[in-house]
Parts: sequence; C-alpha cells; structure tokens
Amino acid sequence: MVNTQASRKGLILSVNAGSSSLKISLYRLKSQTAPPDVSSELEPVELLLVSSISNISAPPASFTFSLAAHGSGREAKKEPVNSIHDHTSAFAHFLDYLKKEASIDRSEIAHVCHRVVHGGDYFHPEVITKESYKHIERLSDLAPLHNGAALSVMKACIDALPNSQSIAYFDTSFHRPIPHHIASYAIDQTIAKKRGLKKYGFHGLSYAYILRAVSTHLKRGPNTLNLIVMHLGSGASVCAIKEGKSMDTSMGLTPLTGLPGATRSGGVDPSLIFHYTNLAGRMSHDRSAAVDIHVTRAEEILNKQSGWKAITGTTDFGEVVKNMKTNQEKVDAGTASEDEAKWKLAYDLFVDRIYDFVGGYYLKLGGRVNAIVFSGGIGERSVELRQTIVAQMACLSFKLDGEKNASVDKEDGAVVDIGVSDDGHQVLVCRTDEQMEMARECSLEKKFWSDES
Repeated sequence: MVNTQASRKGLILSVNAGSSSLKISLYRLKSQTAPPDVSSELEPVELLLVSSISNISAPPASFTFSLAAHGSGREAKKEPVNSIHDHTSAFAHFLDYLKKEASIDRSEIAHVCHRVVHGGDYFHPEVITKESYKHIERLSDLAPLHNGAALSVMKACIDALPNSQSIAYFDTSFHRPIPHHIASYAIDQTIAKKRGLKKYGFHGLSYAYILRAVSTHLKRGPNTLNLIVMHLGSGASVCAIKEGKSMDTSMGLTPLTGLPGATRSGGVDPSLIFHYTNLAGRMSHDRSAAVDIHVTRAEEILNKQSGWKAITGTTDFGEVVKNMKTNQEKVDAGTASEDEAKWKLAYDLFVDRIYDFVGGYYLKLGGRVNAIVFSGGIGERSVELRQTIVAQMACLSFKLDGEKNASVDKEDGAVVDIGVSDDGHQVLVCRTDEQMEMARECSLEKKFWSDES
C-alpha cells in the first residue's frame, strides 16, 4: 500500500482536510543531506506554494493556487470548479494544476503529510499502511467532521502518488503528557480503559507550532515556558502548557466538548440532547414511553446544527461581531428585538466560555504564566475579541496595547506582541501553521529519509 523508504531528495506535501475543504502546502528541503539539528531555530523546509479548495460538497468548489515566491510575479489564482465534487476529485485537480502552473511533476513528491484529528492510541506519526488506515477509520466516529475527510484524501494520495510515502500526523499526540487524573472521566474505569474513554485533546499540531514559535520569539527554551493558548476558529479550544508540555485542554474524548464553535455546541449538560427533540423532550418515568436517541442523530445536532450558527444563522464570526456592534445601542437601551440581540448573545456566550477555561488554567498553572496567546482564524483576526478577553484579565496583570492590537495585520512574522508588560505577562498573537509543522516534523524524522528505496 505504501513506499516505506525515501531519499532526502524530493518534496513534502502537507494536506489538511476539512469536512468540505482541503488545504495543501508544498515544501522543499533546505538541505538535501543529513537532517538538520532539531533544536535549530531555522525552518528546515521552505514553502513553495499553497492551494485551498472550499465548498467541495456544494459545487462549484472554490479553488485557489498561489506560488510563495513573490519575485515570480505570479498572483494567487482563484476560480470556481464544477468538476470538483469530493476530496478525491479535489486532489486530482490540484495535481493537474501543479503540473500546469508550477511545472512540478507529481513524481517529485516524496512525502505526503496528512493532518488527522483523532489518533486514538497513536502517539507518533504513522506511515499509512492497510493496518493504520483501518485503525484511523475506526476512530472516525470520534471526529466525524474531519477523520472521514482525511481518509478520503489518504486514499486519493495513495492511488495518485504510488511512489510517495503517506504519513499521518495526529492532533491528539501533543496532549499525550496530560496527567492521568486530568485526562480521566468519573466513570467505571474498567470500561473507560477497555474502550479508550478519556480526554485526548485536539488542535495539537497548531499548539506544537505555537509553542515553538513563541519560544523563538521570547528567546527561551520551550521547556521553560508556561502558556495559555487560545486556538479560536470555527473549531475552538484552549490549552494550558506547563514547562513546554500540554497540561490540560478544553476538548476531550472528541472535539465536541469545551468551547462552542461555528456549528458545535461545545460543552453542554449531557442529558440536554435527550430533551432537545420534540419526542425526547416529553418527560416520563414510564420506560415504555421512552424514546431512543441514536448517537448519529445526537452528534448531527451537536456537531453540525449548533454553535453560533444555530444562534445567528451564520458561521462567520466576523459577521457576528459586525452585527453586534451595529445593534449595540439598542441592546444597551433594552429596546433590541430578539433578532437584533442574537448577535451579542452569540458573542457573549463564546467569550464567557473562554473566560472559564483561561481562568481555570491560570489557577492550574499557579499564576506562573509567561504569556497568553491568541491564534486560529478568529484569534488572529478579531481585534474586538482580543480586546474583550484581555480587558477581563487586567486583574491578572495582563494589559493590551490598543494600537498594537489594531495593527496586527500590518505586522510580519509568526508572532506579534500586542501587550503592555514589564513583568513577563506577555500578550501575543501567533499565526499558526499546521501544514508547516507537519512538513518540519517530517523533514527532521530520520526514519522517513533513507538512501534505500
């Protein structure tokens, strides 16, 4: 099923598959000889191009393709594509475009790195074999929005690139150090162990990149850092990092719990789902009148029909903020209609849940926090959200520089300092890059590079 050995000659393709999207980045190794020192601050890989495909399940798909070299004079290309209807056809379109627009043949790709949300008991990257593919397939129930898409792309890659090595990188791996008592649930431990029912945590590739980027920015070793990191996007989570290792994170057995997302409910009373539908909502102590709620239906509601979209009708958090500001005066005066007030409800609910985790993690870290870090699409772009969160943290000596906060988009680099601090309480924004993290890890792993083929 795979090519298990490869030389250090060749390109690395990083693939990040969502339920209806595909993000692809292509890298080349800076060194064609031995792998570089893992402690080096310099990136061992160089970005060549990026591509993204969205609306895969609702054609026409939107396809973008851009070369990284600004000197080439090539601007990003964006076009609708009717022939893309699933992840397999999306990947095939990319490979054709790669040859046509960048003159790069698929045979030059040595490795394909796949982001896999749920790795279960896999602690390290795994070359995709029949066995590992089946294992990831079994885990799809725990990450239904992403694992299934990743599997589709894996199969497409293996079929289209038979001489390349496909490798799975797991979001759960970063959270392996979480202490046993934090990762455990208060249920029968025999059953929990047998079925793998524990906190796994997610967004691990993002947190790994952020830890390394912040370490470089602060000129401190990763194992000396205590951080509270907020990965805020359509899927959102918070992570407490103690001495360079994950201590706790807001997501659990699946990505569903913790913070609300664009379509996810976040943490709710587990019995809520039984009262959510009309039939199940009828209270009865008569077992014969009870109504079964299937897991698939429950996850459909909580994963895809909840979040701020369920409150406002949109998945775009920027739209939520815009409409909240438009209706703010009416809300403050108590004259807003339910439709006008829904934007502030969605915003305040999201912010409140963030407070819960940030405050709890500050306590768990004993107040010894070097920096709070905003990341993810919302964390990197929402000036208002960062301002709201940090204002609440003034009691913990975190302060925001308003001008810096408003001009993040104008700053270069992976990490931008937006705080006012003279005592080590940094407030940072980090432009996370999961594709880069996979390519970097791949380039540094000696077992993936051999002169034998």
